[in-house]
Amino acid sequence: MTTPASTAPRAPDGDWLGTPFLRLERRGSIAVVTVDRPHRRNAMTPAMYFGARYAVDHLNRSDDLAALVFTGTGDVFIPGGDLAGDQEDSWTDLAALLDFDIVPFEAIRNSPKPVVSAVNGICQGGGLLMAMLSEVAVASSAATFRAPEVLRGIADTGYAAMLPAQIGIARARDMLLTGRTIDAPTALAWGLVTRMVTPGAVLPEAIEVAKQLARGGPCARRVVKREIHRQYPRPDRMSMDESLRSEEPVEGFAAFKERRSPTWVAEDLQIDGRL
Repeated sequence: MTTPASTAPRAPDGDWLGTPFLRLERRGSIAVVTVDRPHRRNAMTPAMYFGARYAVDHLNRSDDLAALVFTGTGDVFIPGGDLAGDQEDSWTDLAALLDFDIVPFEAIRNSPKPVVSAVNGICQGGGLLMAMLSEVAVASSAATFRAPEVLRGIADTGYAAMLPAQIGIARARDMLLTGRTIDAPTALAWGLVTRMVTPGAVLPEAIEVAKQLARGGPCARRVVKREIHRQYPRPDRMSMDESLRSEEPVEGFAAFKERRSPTWVAEDLQIDGRL
């Protein structure tokens, strides 16, 4: 079920995810959620993040759905939040949304039913966390991966806790502290994703993986998933909240929007354009 972008914003209900920029389609018992906001390169608004979280909850409440696949459009999977702050899809104000834990990360991590990421292109910020916490991430050979939060003045303790467990301390330190971009073959070699296919085959492969996952015994799958996820340390949410309320993200977001280096960067280290 979809709704036109011109329709007044409304909260999630059934297969409607609360925003015209997320589309849920049913492929038999497999739900496919497509992030489709091309004019902002799929940057996620709070309503979109909440819609992604709702999609996972909707999956687990629906007897006729067995698994969920997240994907994007064009050459972008999910690049993280929209730092420009545009809210053209809001069905409530931003302040009200931020009173809740709107992001889908813990919902994916704790989902009894399988969640798969079909990483069709640029994957960074919250998109990378969604891919990491999925049961399986299938990547296009043209996909790229990045965790640029430190460059925005954000201490993302989710990444700091979970990425070292996934790819090792040295590699995680390199990614998190430099904000470097890695390509799909590197992501595969490092264990950031486990499958890589040609660009046109990403979604079909992800759907096939979702079917394979859904054939497992539900109780057995939940027990195995819980044990696997014990390997991820719990993030320090209080420290991350303190970081988000500090002055650094304010300057980091402003610099991103104005396409410049933040003021904390020494003059001789600044670059043209955003970091």
